[in-house]
Amino acid sequence: MAQAEPVPPIVLSFAASDPTGGAGVQADILTLASLGCHPLSVITAVTVQDTVGVEGLLAIDAGWIADQARAVLEDMPVAAFKLGLAGSAEAIAAIAEIVSDYPDVPLVVDPVLTSGRGDSLANDEVIDALVEMLLPQTTLLTPNSLEARRLAQEEDEEADDLPLADCARRLIDAGCAHVLVTGTHENTPLVVNTLYGSHGPIRSDRWERLPGSYHGSGCTLASAVAAHLAWGMELSEAVQQAQEFTWRTLAGGFRPGMGQYIPDRFFWARDDEEAEE
Repeated sequence: MAQAEPVPPIVLSFAASDPTGGAGVQADILTLASLGCHPLSVITAVTVQDTVGVEGLLAIDAGWIADQARAVLEDMPVAAFKLGLAGSAEAIAAIAEIVSDYPDVPLVVDPVLTSGRGDSLANDEVIDALVEMLLPQTTLLTPNSLEARRLAQEEDEEADDLPLADCARRLIDAGCAHVLVTGTHENTPLVVNTLYGSHGPIRSDRWERLPGSYHGSGCTLASAVAAHLAWGMELSEAVQQAQEFTWRTLAGGFRPGMGQYIPDRFFWARDDEEAEE
């Protein structure tokens, strides 16, 4: 009998569909494939959007989300989960129940709360469900600084006044194992991304601040971490390698429309083509 071909690491992404291919499940699929993984996709919502902003969102029924996931999980072994835009509190409840059956599989959560233009994509009910149901199962949460402050904000607090280290501590106290707070929205010369664990900061990485605004950078980063974890990499190294990959996708980004730039998740393929010319 012929020996079976090796199966690449399999990563399941729960995410909304983005017809531009810049963010959402399309960004996850491109990133995971670029890093040598086989992507599975569970659609949580359908969006109407372009590279400028989101015009509409249709959340998928939670039962359909669960059925999509159960079908593939009963067929294929998954090495990591990645969650982006959930679409509704009911969807988060369904996803939380599913991933609870796989406690040894790492879960990377990108808490998508707004679009790049600032369109709201998550209400208070969704945020509460995320914190209460998913954070206790999350291996790594990857908020930008605005998302970290909103998730950690308590009643009657001004989010802008919250130090990011305090936000990370609150999110870890809520049950999250690790938090990577990204600094693209902070007024700093370099972009500073800091990984926190239960005992405080684990590592802090600094990156050149690139010009322009990018559509899907957060999706790319979270998916890249999930890919590296699926390959068996330790978390701190996976975070560093994912940042390196993401920065290179942004540095090679392109602007196909009238809005934001899109990361080039296959920059390495085009680098190879240019080297051959």
